Amino acid sequence: MEHSLLEAALSGDKKSIARCISLIENKYQGYEKLLAAAPKAQPPCIIGLTGPPGAGKSSLVDAWVAVLVAQQQRVAVLCVDPSSPMHSGALLGDRIRMSRWYNEPQVYIRSLSSRGALGGLNPAVTDILKFLSACPFDRIIIETVGVGQSEVEVARLADLTVLVMVPESGDEVQFMKAGLIEMADLFVVNKSDRPGVDLFTLQLKNSVHDAKKVVNTIAVEGVGMQELDERVQQQLTKKINYYE
Repeated sequence: MEHSLLEAALSGDKKSIARCISLIENKYQGYEKLLAAAPKAQPPCIIGLTGPPGAGKSSLVDAWVAVLVAQQQRVAVLCVDPSSPMHSGALLGDRIRMSRWYNEPQVYIRSLSSRGALGGLNPAVTDILKFLSACPFDRIIIETVGVGQSEVEVARLADLTVLVMVPESGDEVQFMKAGLIEMADLFVVNKSDRPGVDLFTLQLKNSVHDAKKVVNTIAVEGVGMQELDERVQQQLTKKINYYE
């Protein structure tokens, strides 16, 4: 592995970062040396976004990135897309929704195929996160495939897990049974301009027993995104204080 490639990636060069991730994802010869050579710096904050299909996760990330860029933060986004049944590649729907950020120096976006893996994540995501943690990012956001209640693997990798839902997601009984409810740190009711949102939000707050963990957003209009970012910061601070 060329030392210059790793050096360029660690300085923030997007093309070098992309090439390194491809080497890691496809396990090309020498990728272990690449990971071993990456410095073990203080890792950035890793946020996991999960939720059912159609909840608007990609639109939410797109709007949230705008808030982070305005704060001069450097952001890496990993979008795990569903696998194509023909060639196991990503369908790349997320990249279309976030296309405005591809020429933004502070933002790096990468789509990964789930490659049929259970849990809504790419099999190489752990190694990719190790590499990205050595790159100059303040935040890493992982958007997972929406595959239902089994999608809890992201909670193991992220510092904070955000569950995105919509008013049609279900009733209070479903909240109590859902494994996703148990592992999430923060809950977003997206598309909050839809009918029934007030009742749904109330039921969700009652289920999680903490109204501050629930945020209402309309991602396509940028509504609620500043509040979401503030709640994320609050929850992260709570976690840091708890473990200290």
